[in-house]
Amino acid sequence: MSFIDIMKSLSDGFSVTLMIFGITLAASLPLGLVFTFGSMSKVLPLRWLTKFVVWVIRGTPLMLQIILIFYGPGLLNWDLKFSRMNAVLIAFVINYSCYFSEIYRAGLESIPKGQYEAGQVLGMTKPQIFFKVVLMQVVKRIVPPMGNEIITLVKDTSLARVIAVTELVKAAEDIISQYANIRVYIYIAVFYLAFTALVTWLLHLAEKKLSYYSV
Repeated sequence: MSFIDIMKSLSDGFSVTLMIFGITLAASLPLGLVFTFGSMSKVLPLRWLTKFVVWVIRGTPLMLQIILIFYGPGLLNWDLKFSRMNAVLIAFVINYSCYFSEIYRAGLESIPKGQYEAGQVLGMTKPQIFFKVVLMQVVKRIVPPMGNEIITLVKDTSLARVIAVTELVKAAEDIISQYANIRVYIYIAVFYLAFTALVTWLLHLAEKKLSYYSV
């Protein structure tokens, strides 16, 4: 197999990796807020339920969650079946939403109550206090831990191969199984390093942009 053919196969796998990464990030960032508000709710049953779900998801491996979502409905005789890609996306979105929700919650709880009280003294409404006083400070505080999770997501996309979704690593394994070309592992390492470098650079720009907001 020529180098060009190898790169084409890996590029096809990498496009799937990018899709998993992009959809997971786009969906889990807002859904994480829903989990956050649920875990901070004053309605006890909702708060307990949300915290229980977050605990279960964070306490079990993502690989296991992918397997259960894909094979679980069939084993339970449910009239429900997900495609391989949909099962991967559902598992990734739920998993990362739960992790992001805890980061959001920590960021919100790190803001001193005095800032809320000061806003009320100035006659600001609760939404005004949140969006004009609190929000950007929270965003600045959560960028580093969020960055760690996002970089982890880049590498976790390789778990999709557990149910035979042909992302980057699965594409490499298919090539190696046919042609015994171990150098392919070096090629995929370059793909991941380049992608991680890009993500790290973008996160650095975000932190630099938010440095205006002192905490």
